[in-house]
Amino acid sequence: MAYYWFKAFHIVGIVCWFAGMFYLPRLFVYHAEAYEQPEPARTILKNQYQIMEKRLYRIIMTPAMVLTIAMAIGLLTVEPAVLKETWLHVKMTCVALLLVYHFYCRRIMKKLAADECKMTGQQFRWFNEFPTVFFVIVVMLAVFKNNLPTDATTWLIAAMVLGMAVAIQLYARKRRLDREKLTPEESTSSGAAGA
Repeated sequence: MAYYWFKAFHIVGIVCWFAGMFYLPRLFVYHAEAYEQPEPARTILKNQYQIMEKRLYRIIMTPAMVLTIAMAIGLLTVEPAVLKETWLHVKMTCVALLLVYHFYCRRIMKKLAADECKMTGQQFRWFNEFPTVFFVIVVMLAVFKNNLPTDATTWLIAAMVLGMAVAIQLYARKRRLDREKLTPEESTSSGAAGA
């Protein structure tokens, strides 16, 4: 019975942890783009994003990460034989990389708060995709275990990364075109106002 309790709360922890890891870098995108705004909007947005980032990291992400790991340890104590499985070694490696990502996010938050972060909104969009790839790998390993169809998985992940790259580039192009459309209109309207 303990196995099912550990597993249930392990899944709850994973869902909450990944929700935070998907959303925090999105806040970084908006935080970085706030620097493009004129004052006083820039300061107001930066302060608001800073509060949101801290609360998300401290109240949701970190407790969810602790719950995920604690329940995983509980699962391993109930079923220690699984430690010999190759799929678990790969999964644990992915989780270790996600832990590095988690703590690197805290470092980025500190840099953004101190106005020392040089990453752009576009770079944060790429950074935002990192946990998605690992999420898919971890879930597939948990479901398929040692029977993971590696050929299909490789193609799926490659297609997913390519799709993300195309989406990010198309969005960047759309934003650039939208800015170019606004620039002539702004100059026309400011010229009419001056006349």
